[in-house]
Amino acid sequence: VQLQAFGGGLVQAGGSLRLSCAVSGRTFSTYVMAWFRQTPGKEREFVAASAWGGSSTYYADSVKGRFTISRDSPKNTVYLQMNSLKPEDTAIYYCATKFGRTEVSAQEYTYWGQGTLVTVSS
Repeated sequence: VQLQAFGGGLVQAGGSLRLSCAVSGRTFSTYVMAWFRQTPGKEREFVAASAWGGSSTYYADSVKGRFTISRDSPKNTVYLQMNSLKPEDTAIYYCATKFGRTEVSAQEYTYWGQGTLVTVSS
C-alpha cells in the first residue's frame, strides 16, 4: 500500500488549501482514511478521518467547521479541504489509512504518506 500526499504550500491566514492523498495497492473504499498533522517537538495530532465507504466523518475540535475530509473512490484519492486557515494550522500534514474502526490515535494507523507542509502566515 502506498500513499502520496500533496497540495501543501504557503497561504495567508484566512485563506484556503486543499490537500490530496492518492492511494494505491489495495481496495480504497474498505479502509479508514485519515489526516494527521505534526509540528516540531510535538506528537502527531489527529485532524480528520473518513470511515470506510465514506459513510461517516470525524474531526478534531480545532478544525471542526473549517476543514472537510472527502474521498473520491474511483480516483482512490482522499482530500482535506482547509478553509479559514490560522497560523496555528501550520504543520506537516500526513495522510494515513487502516482497516477496521476509525481511530484518532496515530499509533493505530498502518500506512502513511510522506507528508506535505502547510504554512499559514499571519
